[in-house]
Amino acid sequence: MGSQDEWTVPGDGEGPVHEVAVGAYWIDRCAVSNADFGAFTAATGYVTEAERYGWSFVFAGLLPPGFPDTRAVAAAPWSRQVHGACWRHPEGPGSDLVDRADHPVVHVSWNDASAYAAWAGKRLPTEAEWEYAARGGLEQAVFPWGDEPEPGGERRMNVWQGRFPDHHTRPDGWYGTAPVTAYAPGGHGLYNACGNVWEWCADWYTPLTHSLKMWCGAWPAPGQKYVNQGFSGAMTLASRMNSMARSTRSFDR
Repeated sequence: MGSQDEWTVPGDGEGPVHEVAVGAYWIDRCAVSNADFGAFTAATGYVTEAERYGWSFVFAGLLPPGFPDTRAVAAAPWSRQVHGACWRHPEGPGSDLVDRADHPVVHVSWNDASAYAAWAGKRLPTEAEWEYAARGGLEQAVFPWGDEPEPGGERRMNVWQGRFPDHHTRPDGWYGTAPVTAYAPGGHGLYNACGNVWEWCADWYTPLTHSLKMWCGAWPAPGQKYVNQGFSGAMTLASRMNSMARSTRSFDR
């Protein structure tokens, strides 16, 4: 696990490289789609935490011109508070899921993701399980397909192209999310293990994880934030791109 290539962010605990034992397990080939999550809420009446809070953060580039100057995330000023934003209304009131049934569900907290997994008879993967599957059988390659971000000029992931955050060239047509099975899968059959959206893992987050954890189970020490893996479509080619990109958010956001 871990990496030490040019894309690595040491401050987020993406290194050092170390060995971890991983037992046999099953993992879904792609992220949970809006259609999947809709089936869950229809069957259970589940209400997400963003819906209960009445707001969520949205990438500013997806908001209409003249949108009110709402508060932003201090470390990511392009993420703006939008009242009414939730999985059903990704960009807030007036937005919907038309033509996005096969796109990944967003505005889902760790608690929401865990509830969906339990309903589906599954669980969230540990960080070690997620990384092993995402790497596609390649050892220490930067991406699930190798070391080049666009081998032979072929687009392999949904990431920002252009001057972030105000100019996206959209070479493959997507602005925001792409379908969960967009682009070619990796060696283990996983789609979009790099790009599109961050994905929740079971582990509590600590930047010291890779220095301390040597087994495949979830990091057991209770904390306030869980691990995100995979990075999003609002990342640039020069930022968080590798199979080991990791971040964190509070369990309820």
